Order: sequence, then structure tokens, then C-alpha cells
Amino acid sequence: MNHLPQAWGRPRDDIYGAYDPSYLQSSGPRQHTQQPIVTGTSVVAVKFKEGVVIAADNLASYGSLARFTDVKRLRPFNSTTIIGTGGDVSDMQYLDRLLNSLDVKENYASSGHSLNAKNLHTYLAKVLYKRRSDFNPLWNQILVAGLGGYDKPFLSSVDLLGTTFSAPTMATGFGAHLAQPILRRLVPDEAAVEGISKEQAIEAVKECMKVLFYRDARSLDKYSIAVVTKEGGIDLKEDEKLEGQSWAFAEGIRGYGTQVN
Repeated sequence: MNHLPQAWGRPRDDIYGAYDPSYLQSSGPRQHTQQPIVTGTSVVAVKFKEGVVIAADNLASYGSLARFTDVKRLRPFNSTTIIGTGGDVSDMQYLDRLLNSLDVKENYASSGHSLNAKNLHTYLAKVLYKRRSDFNPLWNQILVAGLGGYDKPFLSSVDLLGTTFSAPTMATGFGAHLAQPILRRLVPDEAAVEGISKEQAIEAVKECMKVLFYRDARSLDKYSIAVVTKEGGIDLKEDEKLEGQSWAFAEGIRGYGTQVN
């Protein structure tokens, strides 16, 4: 009798014949991820005079199930950049390992230069475009916030196709529909950034997180928020709770269930 570990659980060859593993092999084409499985929802960000504020909730949903409630989707990179990721969590973890490797290389480099937010955004755009060109995209939309050239506030996005876009206010997922109108009311264009204080930007982002919790079924009332400035570097808080919630508006909603009048 064969007592080797690789034979455990298999029928005996002398009784049932040689084991045939061919049924485990597929003759079809190689396949990649067809759709995200565990996902994170909105990331919202806004520029102000001295820097950028960015926030994302801590929920990762398994389909429509609010499965993981402690997933941090804001990642600091050196002392000038925060990366906020929406979409597939496994692809976000792959990107995190990629950025960890890049961070190690940067720290051991002897050039005396470091990557700022604009450099990192360019790098991520190339990575996502390359994966898209391989027909194996990373199912994410990423916001890169921080300080660019000359320590100016920088905010830009890149999606699974490698498409890039910059604006004074940005949001992914449901936030692109619900949070952007709130942020654009505060910061309608690039010229308005100079008149926005840090406190105003933080208050606007917190209001957006509250609206998203009210209206987005894939969101959570626990979130991470980061402020990036030249003087203070990165101020990241990862377990903030929404304050001042009020569900009084729900009494006036009609048209669902038994409330038809």
C-alpha cells in the first residue's frame, strides 16, 4: 500500500487503475477576471489652498452582502501622497504589494529624489493601461491625492482602462453621482481652490460621506479620511464615525412598499 502523502485520499491504482487527472484540465481559452467579486465603493476628494482632503469608507462588499467592515482603502505613499482605491479589493491588494515594492526601491535609491503625487499617478496610469492592453485589467478606479511639482496640491484619477483625469474635486463609484454636486458647489473650478480653507474642505468631505451612507447601499458609517499638506505631511485617520445622522427625511419618501400615497 502506498503511504506517501501525495497518494492520500486517492483510489488504489492496483484496484481501480492508474489515476487520470485529465478531467481537471480545460481545453478552453485562458480566462481572466470577468467581473469584480469583493468590492469597495466610493472614494471622494477635494483640493483646498494648502493641500488635499480624501476619504473612503471601510466596507468591502461581497456582491450585495456587507461582508468586510474593516478594509482600509486609503494608502499613504511616502510623506506627500495618498492613494484611494475603489473597485475590486483583490486587485487593490495586488496594487498595494506593487507599491510596497516601489517604495522599497525608492528608499534604497541613491538619487536623492523621491516620487511626488504626480509621478506616482503617471506610474499607476502606465500599470493599469498595460494590464488593460493584456486584456487582463485591474478592476479599480484610483484617486491619487497629495502634493505635485513645487508642492502644489494635486488630485487625479485613473481607471481600469488607464484613462486619466484631473479636477479640483473627484469621486468614484456612487460618489460620482451623489458627492460631486456637493463638492462642486464648494469648488466649482480650479480658480476657486485658492479660496478654500482646510476646515471647509474637511467639512464638505464629511458631508459627502454622510450623504453616501444615506443613499448608497454599499457604504458604511465608518470611514477613513486623510489630509495632505506641505507643513503637516499626511494626517490619516482610519476609524472615523459619521456624526449628526438624521433619518427624518425617510418619513417623506413615498412610492416604495406600502407607502404609495
